Formats: sequence, C-alpha cells, structure tokens
Amino acid sequence: MARMVLVIAALLSLIVTALSGFFILPWLKRLHYGQTIKEVGPTWHNKKQGTPMMGGLMFILGSVTAIAVAFGTLAVTQQDLFTGLQAQQCAVLFISLLATAGFSFVGFVDDYLKVVHKQNLGLSARYKIVMQVVVTTAYLAALQLNGTLSTVVSLPVLGRFDFGIAFDPLAYLVIIGFVNAVNLTDGLDGLCSSVTFVAMLGYMTIATLLGYYMMGIFGAAMAGGCAGFLFWNFYPAKVFMGDTGSMFLGGAVVTAAFGIGRPELLFLLGIIYLIEAGSVMLQVSYFKLTHGKRIFKMSPIHHHFELCGWSEVRIDGTFAFITLVGVLLGFVYVYLN
Repeated sequence: MARMVLVIAALLSLIVTALSGFFILPWLKRLHYGQTIKEVGPTWHNKKQGTPMMGGLMFILGSVTAIAVAFGTLAVTQQDLFTGLQAQQCAVLFISLLATAGFSFVGFVDDYLKVVHKQNLGLSARYKIVMQVVVTTAYLAALQLNGTLSTVVSLPVLGRFDFGIAFDPLAYLVIIGFVNAVNLTDGLDGLCSSVTFVAMLGYMTIATLLGYYMMGIFGAAMAGGCAGFLFWNFYPAKVFMGDTGSMFLGGAVVTAAFGIGRPELLFLLGIIYLIEAGSVMLQVSYFKLTHGKRIFKMSPIHHHFELCGWSEVRIDGTFAFITLVGVLLGFVYVYLN
C-alpha cells in the first residue's frame, strides 16, 4: 500500500500542477505579473521580459493537493497511523510542509515587491534573511518538540558524530544557505525544476528505504510537481516560478533531508545548489581580491556556460545528470552508513 500511495502522490501532483497552468497562467497574465529582466546578464534574456512569474503557485497547489490525498488514503487504510512512531512521522510531514510554505511566503513577498515596483530589487537581503531565520527557528523548534531533531549526524570517516551545541548554528547556516542556493539555481528555463525533480526523486527513494514513508510521500509529491511544472517552464518557458516557487522548492529540499534525520545528504543530492552558490561566492571574493578580475564569465555558473555557447536545454540536462550522480552517491553513502 505504501508504494501505491507514493505513486498516487507523484502522479496526482504532476497532473494537478500541469492542469493548473491552464487557469493560473491566464490569471497571472491578467494581473500583469511579468518578470523584469536584470540589466546585467546575457543580452538574449531580454526577450524574456514580461514572461509571467509566480508560476510556482502551480506546483505548490499540485504538491499540497497530492500530499493531502495521499495522507488521507493512508489514514483510511491504516488504523495505527496516529500512534507511536507513525504519529511522529505524520507530524514531521506537516512540520516540513508548513516550513516549506513559510519559505515560500518569504519568496512571495519578494515577488510581490518586484511586481509592484517593476524591478528586480524586491525584498532587501537583510529583511529576507531575518524572515528566513524566523521560519528556520520555528521549524527547528517544532522538530525539537516532536522529538525528531538530533544533534548526531553521520559523517564520512568519522561515522556518527554528535555536534552538541554547535548543531543549531550549523543547522541555520545549512538550511538558509541551501534555500537561497536553490533560489540562485532558478536562472534558466527549466533548470531549477529539472534539478529539483531529480533530487526529490532521490529523497523519496531514500526516505522510503529508511522507513520514513511520510517523507517519502513528501518527496514524491514534490517530484511530481516539478515534472508537471516543466510542461510550462521547460525552454522556451511560458512562465517562471518566481521566488515564491524557488523558495518553496528550497524549503522542500532542506526539510526532506532534515525530516529523515540525514541533513548531510544535502551535500550530495544538492550538489548543483552547492556549485551554483559556490560559484557566486568565488566570483565575488576573487573580484574583490583582484580589484575587478573574474574567474567565470558570469555567475551563477549556469550563466558562465551560457556565455560559453551552451544552450539552456544542454545546461538543464547536464545539471540534472550531475544531480543524478549525486543521488546515486547518496544511495551508496546511506548504504555504507
């Protein structure tokens, strides 16, 4: 039954997300929620000016609907769903979903300001971080109250290591860092959704193998939502997910890892997010140290490859494949640990 529920979650999320575009996209167009393209960047991106943004509402609707239906199906078929360990897992699922929605709200505020002011500035970095800290605090506190937050993490060579009081500050850095890294990945048609599709399939499989069936449903629904969104977002994109969508996916990526008690998997399944964020940090640091020199033609690194002549489709495929390699390494890592 558990496997069937995963299939239901994935397919329903895909279908609802894909079909929702037929009414959400016209609605966004009527509201004139169009993307303002940055003054800096590949010049050919100017043709994307005015493409509807906040399309992430599509996979938010699809994934939430799928999780609700899948959970309801389990509630009807399993009488012990709300007892013992099962109850804890149910709580983790809803805590994860609420935290993901919280990060999405931060993105929504950012998108709203961009739309109102018709510029890319949006929410200032200071206020964005403050809001993300609030969401992260609530998330970690909820996991702690649920008894499912551990300071012990499995590490290569070292084995299971207890970070003690250092865990919380590290958790804040990892969670907020990855949420923003996923946001940085949303720079090309279909890039963030295709990469996250592969990553969430990995989380779904690993969560299920480790016995975290509720988080397996979470991963299945998120993967299905990304697949359904690609119908609208793959090159040439008819709609962009906006920060509303990218921060929702960022929240999903981090809560999927913390929800199964394996936050270290972020560094394997989220390898592309690390590369994207790392390219920005390297570029900025090198630029300042050398007074104007650059390592990459442009950062995040997907723009570097664009300027090297790669098509958006090629970049999407390559980055998704690298994510798949990270997922396979994640399987090996979990098996060995």
